[in-house]
Order: sequence, then C-alpha cells, then structure tokens
Amino acid sequence: MRLLEEDPSGTGYLLKDRIAHAATLSDALRRLVAGECVVDQVIVGRLLARARRPSAVDALSPREHDVLALMAEGRSNGGICEVLGLSPKTVETHVSHLFTKLGLLDQDQGHRRVLAVLTYLREGVGA
Repeated sequence: MRLLEEDPSGTGYLLKDRIAHAATLSDALRRLVAGECVVDQVIVGRLLARARRPSAVDALSPREHDVLALMAEGRSNGGICEVLGLSPKTVETHVSHLFTKLGLLDQDQGHRRVLAVLTYLREGVGA
C-alpha cells in the first residue's frame, strides 16, 4: 500500500502463476513503461480486504496515538510527559486507556507496553 500511495505511476506487481501468455506480460510491461500502474487483480483484492479490516489502533484517540508512538520510540512515561507537555497522571491515564482499547488487560503472558508497541508497529504505522 505504501508503494502505491506515494507514486503509483510505473509501478507493477503481477503474480507469475497468473500470467498464462507471453502477451499478458508484454502488455503489462508496455503499460508500465508508459507510466501506468499494473497490479494483478488478486493483489488488489487482498489489499482492499486488508484496508477494510478495522485495526485496534484505529480506536485510539489522537493523543493516545501520540503517546503510543512515543512509547514505540522507547520513551518512558516521564519522557512522554516532557515531549507532550503533559502531567504524569495524564500520561498514565492515556497509557491505561490505550491498553484497554488494544485489549491488553492485566495479564501474565506478556509485558503490556511491549505488546502495545508491537500492535502499533503491525497495525498502526502507515495503516
């Protein structure tokens, strides 16, 4: 998706098992050289299906998103306070809310802060 968002002209992605004839490949290459975007319809379907899936990160408020992005940079709550100009209690509240929204309740199976950042990296960045 990021590749296509920036400048799709001259970009192409075909699946080799879906090219039945040399003419199909030749046509795609001609169109690419002309500046068109050529993407196999199966890939388009997959990209659209992925784009439609709601992400847990989408449920975060803009401020919670900012806090999570700073967590992903490795900042502590104190560091987040400094960057955003918030009180420690406010940052703790945002962190608590984002844990809840990401479904990271108190659990023994992992460190919630790390799990939140992993969710952000998988679903949130550029999504």
